[in-house]
Amino acid sequence: MRILSGLGTLGSRLFNDSKGPWGPKADNGAGDPPREPSRGPWGGERPAPRPDGNFGTAGIDAFIERNRRRFGGGFGDDGAPRRPSGSKIAWIVLGLIGLFLLSTTLHQIKPEERGVVTMFGRYSATLPPGVSFTLPTPIQRVQKVNVEQIRNIELGSAAEETLMLTGDQNIIDIAYQVRWSIKDPEEYLFELRTPVDTIRQVAESSMRQVVAQVSLQDAIGNKRGEIEARVQEEMQNTLDRYRSGVVVRGIAIKQADPPAEVNDAFKDVTAAQQDAQSAINNANAYSLQLKQIAEGEATAFDKVYTQYKAAPEVTRRRLYYETMERVLKGVDKTIVETPGVTSYLPLPQIQRQQPKAGQ
Repeated sequence: MRILSGLGTLGSRLFNDSKGPWGPKADNGAGDPPREPSRGPWGGERPAPRPDGNFGTAGIDAFIERNRRRFGGGFGDDGAPRRPSGSKIAWIVLGLIGLFLLSTTLHQIKPEERGVVTMFGRYSATLPPGVSFTLPTPIQRVQKVNVEQIRNIELGSAAEETLMLTGDQNIIDIAYQVRWSIKDPEEYLFELRTPVDTIRQVAESSMRQVVAQVSLQDAIGNKRGEIEARVQEEMQNTLDRYRSGVVVRGIAIKQADPPAEVNDAFKDVTAAQQDAQSAINNANAYSLQLKQIAEGEATAFDKVYTQYKAAPEVTRRRLYYETMERVLKGVDKTIVETPGVTSYLPLPQIQRQQPKAGQ
Protein backbone atom coordinates (compact mmCIF):
# COMPACT_ATOMS: atom_id res chain seq x y z
CA MET A 1 0.00 0.00 0.00
CA ARG A 2 2.83 2.35 0.78
CA ILE A 3 4.32 1.72 -2.67
CA LEU A 4 1.00 2.48 -4.39
CA SER A 5 0.49 5.66 -2.40
CA GLY A 6 4.02 6.81 -3.26
CA LEU A 7 3.46 6.25 -6.97
CA GLY A 8 0.23 8.22 -6.81
CA THR A 9 1.93 11.12 -5.13
CA LEU A 10 4.71 11.13 -7.82
CA GLY A 11 2.12 11.09 -10.63
CA SER A 12 0.20 13.98 -9.15
CA ARG A 13 3.38 16.01 -8.94
CA LEU A 14 4.26 15.29 -12.54
CA PHE A 15 0.86 16.32 -13.92
CA ASN A 16 0.27 19.19 -11.53
CA ASP A 17 3.80 20.75 -11.74
CA SER A 18 3.45 24.46 -12.35
CA LYS A 19 7.18 25.17 -12.69
CA GLY A 20 8.53 26.67 -15.90
CA PRO A 21 12.04 26.40 -17.33
CA TRP A 22 13.21 29.09 -14.92
CA GLY A 23 11.68 27.50 -11.75
CA PRO A 24 8.27 27.82 -10.02
CA LYS A 25 5.97 30.51 -11.25
CA ALA A 26 5.09 33.53 -9.14
CA ASP A 27 1.78 34.21 -7.52
CA ASN A 28 -0.96 33.38 -10.09
CA GLY A 29 -3.77 35.04 -8.19
CA ALA A 30 -4.93 31.75 -6.66
CA GLY A 31 -3.51 32.57 -3.31
CA ASP A 32 -0.26 30.65 -3.70
CA PRO A 33 2.58 32.39 -1.93
CA PRO A 34 5.40 33.59 -4.13
CA ARG A 35 8.55 31.52 -4.05
CA GLU A 36 12.17 32.59 -4.23
CA PRO A 37 13.53 32.69 -7.75
CA SER A 38 15.36 29.48 -8.55
CA ARG A 39 18.07 28.71 -11.07
CA GLY A 40 17.29 27.90 -14.64
CA PRO A 41 18.09 24.75 -16.53
CA TRP A 42 21.76 25.83 -16.99
CA GLY A 43 22.31 26.85 -13.40
CA GLY A 44 21.77 30.59 -13.78
CA GLU A 45 19.20 32.83 -12.25
CA ARG A 46 16.16 33.76 -14.22
CA PRO A 47 16.84 36.98 -16.12
CA ALA A 48 14.49 39.88 -15.72
CA PRO A 49 12.10 40.34 -18.66
CA ARG A 50 12.40 43.34 -20.95
CA PRO A 51 9.52 45.77 -21.46
CA ASP A 52 8.37 43.83 -24.52
CA GLY A 53 8.04 40.66 -22.44
CA ASN A 54 11.12 38.79 -23.92
CA PHE A 55 14.04 37.68 -21.85
CA GLY A 56 16.66 38.69 -24.50
CA THR A 57 20.14 37.15 -24.79
CA ALA A 58 21.32 37.60 -21.24
CA GLY A 59 20.79 33.92 -20.46
CA ILE A 60 22.61 32.81 -23.63
CA ASP A 61 25.59 35.07 -22.85
CA ALA A 62 25.74 33.71 -19.35
CA PHE A 63 25.64 30.15 -20.72
CA ILE A 64 28.53 30.84 -23.13
CA GLU A 65 30.57 32.53 -20.42
CA ARG A 66 30.09 29.61 -18.02
CA ASN A 67 31.17 27.06 -20.63
CA ARG A 68 34.18 29.12 -21.63
CA ARG A 69 35.25 29.25 -18.01
CA ARG A 70 34.58 25.56 -17.68
CA PHE A 71 37.18 24.81 -20.38
CA GLY A 72 39.77 27.12 -18.91
CA GLY A 73 39.27 30.30 -20.92
CA GLY A 74 38.83 33.86 -19.76
CA PHE A 75 39.81 35.46 -16.49
CA GLY A 76 38.55 35.19 -12.98
CA ASP A 77 36.72 37.82 -11.01
CA ASP A 78 40.03 39.14 -9.69
CA GLY A 79 41.41 39.55 -13.24
CA ALA A 80 43.87 36.64 -13.00
CA PRO A 81 43.88 34.10 -15.86
CA ARG A 82 42.03 30.92 -15.10
CA ARG A 83 43.90 27.61 -15.10
CA PRO A 84 42.84 25.26 -17.90
CA SER A 85 40.51 22.50 -16.94
CA GLY A 86 41.30 18.82 -17.13
CA SER A 87 39.57 18.35 -20.48
CA LYS A 88 41.64 21.10 -22.11
CA ILE A 89 44.89 19.66 -20.76
CA ALA A 90 43.89 16.31 -22.19
CA TRP A 91 43.34 17.83 -25.63
CA ILE A 92 46.72 19.58 -25.48
CA VAL A 93 48.45 16.36 -24.49
CA LEU A 94 46.73 14.48 -27.30
CA GLY A 95 47.80 17.15 -29.80
CA LEU A 96 51.41 16.98 -28.69
CA ILE A 97 51.36 13.20 -28.90
CA GLY A 98 49.93 13.44 -32.42
CA LEU A 99 52.64 15.85 -33.54
CA PHE A 100 55.31 13.62 -32.04
CA LEU A 101 53.96 10.55 -33.81
CA LEU A 102 53.72 12.43 -37.10
CA SER A 103 57.28 13.73 -36.87
CA THR A 104 58.73 10.32 -36.01
CA THR A 105 56.75 8.23 -38.50
CA LEU A 106 56.80 10.45 -41.62
CA HIS A 107 60.24 10.93 -43.22
CA GLN A 108 61.28 12.98 -46.27
CA ILE A 109 64.46 11.54 -47.84
CA LYS A 110 66.28 13.83 -50.32
CA PRO A 111 67.60 12.47 -53.65
CA GLU A 112 71.21 12.48 -52.42
CA GLU A 113 70.32 10.81 -49.10
CA ARG A 114 69.44 7.38 -47.82
CA GLY A 115 67.53 6.68 -44.60
CA VAL A 116 68.94 3.96 -42.35
CA VAL A 117 66.16 2.48 -40.19
CA THR A 118 66.94 0.82 -36.86
CA MET A 119 64.45 -1.08 -34.73
CA PHE A 120 65.37 -0.98 -31.04
CA GLY A 121 68.95 -0.07 -32.09
CA ARG A 122 69.34 -2.90 -34.60
CA TYR A 123 69.52 -2.34 -38.36
CA SER A 124 66.17 -2.94 -40.06
CA ALA A 125 66.10 -1.40 -43.57
CA THR A 126 67.35 1.41 -45.81
CA LEU A 127 64.85 3.96 -47.11
CA PRO A 128 65.20 5.22 -50.71
CA PRO A 129 64.66 8.88 -51.69
CA GLY A 130 61.09 10.09 -51.27
CA VAL A 131 58.46 10.03 -48.54
CA SER A 132 58.45 6.97 -46.27
CA PHE A 133 56.67 5.85 -43.11
CA THR A 134 58.08 3.95 -40.15
CA LEU A 135 57.01 3.00 -36.67
CA PRO A 136 57.28 5.84 -34.14
CA THR A 137 60.23 6.47 -31.89
CA PRO A 138 61.60 4.71 -29.86
CA ILE A 139 60.51 1.60 -31.75
CA GLN A 140 62.16 2.68 -35.00
CA ARG A 141 64.59 5.47 -35.69
CA VAL A 142 65.78 6.89 -39.03
CA GLN A 143 69.24 8.33 -39.63
CA LYS A 144 69.77 10.18 -42.91
CA VAL A 145 73.11 9.69 -44.70
CA ASN A 146 74.33 11.72 -47.70
CA VAL A 147 75.79 9.23 -50.20
CA GLU A 148 76.73 11.73 -52.93
CA GLN A 149 78.79 14.22 -50.93
CA ILE A 150 82.54 14.13 -51.66
CA ARG A 151 84.44 14.40 -48.38
CA ASN A 152 88.11 15.41 -48.02
CA ILE A 153 90.82 14.45 -45.54
CA GLU A 154 94.05 16.44 -45.47
CA LEU A 155 97.24 14.69 -44.37
CA GLY A 156 100.66 16.27 -43.89
CA SER A 157 99.72 19.95 -43.87
CA ALA A 158 102.26 22.76 -43.81
CA ALA A 159 102.16 22.90 -40.01
CA GLU A 160 103.37 19.33 -39.58
CA GLU A 161 105.81 17.07 -41.39
CA THR A 162 104.82 13.65 -42.68
CA LEU A 163 108.20 12.01 -43.15
CA MET A 164 108.38 8.73 -45.05
CA LEU A 165 111.23 6.45 -46.12
CA THR A 166 111.67 5.86 -49.84
CA GLY A 167 112.93 2.72 -51.53
CA ASP A 168 116.47 4.14 -51.93
CA GLN A 169 116.76 4.89 -48.19
CA ASN A 170 115.97 8.60 -48.45
CA ILE A 171 113.48 10.62 -46.40
CA ILE A 172 110.68 12.57 -48.01
CA ASP A 173 108.04 14.93 -46.62
CA ILE A 174 104.65 14.36 -48.28
CA ALA A 175 101.37 16.28 -47.98
CA TYR A 176 98.34 14.84 -49.77
CA GLN A 177 94.55 14.87 -49.86
CA VAL A 178 92.11 11.93 -49.81
CA ARG A 179 88.69 12.30 -51.46
CA TRP A 180 86.04 9.77 -50.48
CA SER A 181 82.29 9.21 -50.27
CA ILE A 182 79.81 6.73 -48.78
CA LYS A 183 78.59 3.88 -50.96
CA ASP A 184 76.86 1.68 -48.33
CA PRO A 185 75.17 3.56 -45.44
CA GLU A 186 74.56 0.38 -43.42
CA GLU A 187 78.22 -0.65 -43.38
CA TYR A 188 79.40 2.93 -42.85
CA LEU A 189 77.26 3.37 -39.72
CA PHE A 190 77.60 -0.04 -38.09
CA GLU A 191 80.86 -1.68 -39.20
CA LEU A 192 83.34 1.02 -38.13
CA ARG A 193 83.28 2.83 -34.82
CA THR A 194 85.15 5.92 -36.11
CA PRO A 195 85.04 5.88 -39.93
CA VAL A 196 86.94 9.11 -40.50
CA ASP A 197 89.84 8.11 -38.24
CA THR A 198 89.95 4.70 -39.92
CA ILE A 199 90.14 6.25 -43.38
CA ARG A 200 92.93 8.56 -42.22
CA GLN A 201 94.98 5.69 -40.81
CA VAL A 202 94.44 3.52 -43.89
CA ALA A 203 95.52 6.41 -46.15
CA GLU A 204 98.74 7.00 -44.23
CA SER A 205 99.55 3.29 -44.15
CA SER A 206 98.94 2.88 -47.89
CA MET A 207 101.04 5.94 -48.74
CA ARG A 208 103.97 4.67 -46.66
CA GLN A 209 103.72 1.27 -48.32
CA VAL A 210 103.81 2.70 -51.84
CA VAL A 211 106.52 5.30 -51.15
CA ALA A 212 108.73 2.57 -49.68
CA GLN A 213 108.75 0.92 -53.11
CA VAL A 214 109.86 3.94 -55.18
CA SER A 215 112.98 6.10 -55.24
CA LEU A 216 113.23 9.66 -54.02
CA GLN A 217 113.58 10.95 -57.56
CA ASP A 218 110.40 9.16 -58.60
CA ALA A 219 108.50 10.50 -55.59
CA ILE A 220 109.47 14.13 -56.19
CA GLY A 221 109.62 13.78 -59.96
CA ASN A 222 107.17 12.91 -62.69
CA LYS A 223 105.77 9.69 -61.21
CA ARG A 224 103.34 11.29 -58.77
CA GLY A 225 100.36 10.18 -60.84
CA GLU A 226 101.46 6.56 -60.65
CA ILE A 227 101.96 6.83 -56.89
CA GLU A 228 98.50 8.37 -56.42
CA ALA A 229 96.85 5.58 -58.42
CA ARG A 230 98.63 2.86 -56.45
CA VAL A 231 97.73 4.46 -53.11
CA GLN A 232 94.07 4.74 -54.13
CA GLU A 233 93.96 1.07 -55.15
CA GLU A 234 95.63 -0.06 -51.94
CA MET A 235 93.28 2.03 -49.79
CA GLN A 236 90.18 0.70 -51.54
CA ASN A 237 91.27 -2.91 -51.09
CA THR A 238 91.91 -2.39 -47.37
CA LEU A 239 88.63 -0.53 -46.75
CA ASP A 240 86.70 -3.22 -48.61
CA ARG A 241 88.19 -5.87 -46.33
CA TYR A 242 87.03 -3.80 -43.36
CA ARG A 243 83.52 -3.55 -44.89
CA SER A 244 83.64 0.19 -44.33
CA GLY A 245 81.02 1.14 -46.93
CA VAL A 246 83.41 3.81 -48.29
CA VAL A 247 84.63 4.40 -51.85
CA VAL A 248 87.91 6.29 -52.43
CA ARG A 249 87.41 8.91 -55.13
CA GLY A 250 91.03 9.97 -55.53
CA ILE A 251 94.41 10.88 -54.03
CA ALA A 252 96.11 14.21 -54.71
CA ILE A 253 99.76 14.74 -53.69
CA LYS A 254 100.15 18.45 -52.94
CA GLN A 255 103.74 18.41 -51.70
CA ALA A 256 106.64 15.96 -52.05
CA ASP A 257 109.90 17.45 -50.82
CA PRO A 258 112.95 16.29 -48.91
CA PRO A 259 113.20 17.32 -45.24
CA ALA A 260 113.56 21.03 -44.57
CA GLU A 261 117.21 20.66 -43.51
CA VAL A 262 118.33 19.46 -46.94
CA ASN A 263 115.57 20.91 -49.06
CA ASP A 264 117.74 23.73 -50.51
CA ALA A 265 120.42 21.30 -51.68
CA PHE A 266 117.82 19.07 -53.28
CA LYS A 267 116.32 22.08 -55.05
CA ASP A 268 119.74 22.88 -56.56
CA VAL A 269 120.12 19.28 -57.70
CA THR A 270 116.64 19.33 -59.19
CA ALA A 271 117.39 22.58 -61.03
CA ALA A 272 120.61 21.10 -62.46
CA GLN A 273 118.75 18.00 -63.55
CA GLN A 274 116.13 20.13 -65.26
CA ASP A 275 118.86 22.09 -67.09
CA ALA A 276 120.49 18.83 -68.20
CA GLN A 277 117.17 17.51 -69.41
CA SER A 278 116.56 20.75 -71.30
CA ALA A 279 119.97 20.46 -73.04
CA ILE A 280 119.20 16.86 -73.96
CA ASN A 281 115.86 17.89 -75.42
CA ASN A 282 117.52 20.64 -77.50
CA ALA A 283 120.13 18.20 -78.82
CA ASN A 284 117.46 15.71 -79.75
CA ALA A 285 115.54 18.41 -81.58
CA TYR A 286 118.66 19.47 -83.56
CA SER A 287 119.45 15.86 -84.39
CA LEU A 288 115.94 15.33 -85.66
CA GLN A 289 116.22 18.46 -87.81
CA LEU A 290 119.50 17.30 -89.41
CA LYS A 291 118.06 13.89 -90.00
CA GLN A 292 115.10 15.36 -91.83
CA ILE A 293 117.41 17.53 -93.99
CA ALA A 294 119.57 14.53 -94.89
CA GLU A 295 116.55 12.47 -95.76
CA GLY A 296 115.32 15.28 -98.02
CA GLU A 297 118.69 15.52 -99.82
CA ALA A 298 118.81 11.77 -100.27
CA THR A 299 115.36 11.83 -101.80
CA ALA A 300 116.42 14.62 -104.20
CA PHE A 301 119.59 12.71 -105.20
CA ASP A 302 117.52 9.62 -105.97
CA LYS A 303 115.36 11.68 -108.30
CA VAL A 304 118.44 13.15 -110.10
CA TYR A 305 119.94 9.67 -110.48
CA THR A 306 116.76 8.46 -112.09
CA GLN A 307 116.93 11.33 -114.59
CA TYR A 308 120.67 10.67 -115.21
CA LYS A 309 119.99 7.09 -116.19
CA ALA A 310 117.39 8.30 -118.67
CA ALA A 311 119.56 11.13 -120.24
CA PRO A 312 123.18 11.12 -118.99
CA GLU A 313 124.57 13.95 -121.21
CA VAL A 314 121.78 16.36 -120.54
CA THR A 315 121.88 15.61 -116.83
CA ARG A 316 125.68 16.13 -116.63
CA ARG A 317 125.44 19.52 -118.36
CA ARG A 318 122.59 20.56 -116.08
CA LEU A 319 124.52 19.52 -112.99
CA TYR A 320 127.57 21.46 -114.25
CA TYR A 321 125.60 24.61 -114.79
CA GLU A 322 123.87 24.36 -111.42
CA THR A 323 127.19 23.73 -109.67
CA MET A 324 128.97 26.65 -111.36
CA GLU A 325 126.03 28.86 -110.55
CA ARG A 326 126.31 28.03 -106.88
CA VAL A 327 130.12 28.47 -106.88
CA LEU A 328 130.36 31.70 -108.87
CA LYS A 329 127.32 33.22 -107.28
CA GLY A 330 129.37 34.98 -104.65
CA VAL A 331 132.61 35.57 -106.71
CA ASP A 332 133.48 39.18 -107.63
CA LYS A 333 134.45 38.76 -111.35
CA THR A 334 133.02 39.22 -114.83
CA ILE A 335 133.70 36.83 -117.75
CA VAL A 336 133.27 37.95 -121.40
CA GLU A 337 133.42 35.37 -124.21
CA THR A 338 133.66 37.33 -127.53
CA PRO A 339 136.12 36.85 -130.47
CA GLY A 340 138.87 39.55 -130.65
CA VAL A 341 138.29 40.75 -127.11
CA THR A 342 140.50 40.18 -124.11
CA SER A 343 139.07 37.31 -122.16
CA TYR A 344 139.36 39.17 -118.87
CA LEU A 345 138.75 42.78 -118.03
CA PRO A 346 138.92 44.20 -114.56
CA LEU A 347 135.41 45.49 -114.86
CA PRO A 348 134.51 45.15 -111.18
CA GLN A 349 137.51 47.23 -110.11
CA ILE A 350 136.65 49.86 -112.72
CA GLN A 351 133.10 49.95 -111.49
CA ARG A 352 134.25 50.42 -107.91
CA GLN A 353 136.62 53.25 -108.91
CA GLN A 354 133.87 55.18 -110.71
CA PRO A 355 132.33 57.85 -108.50
CA LYS A 356 128.79 57.20 -107.52
CA ALA A 357 126.09 59.38 -108.95
CA GLY A 358 125.53 62.56 -106.99
CA GLN A 359 129.05 62.76 -105.53
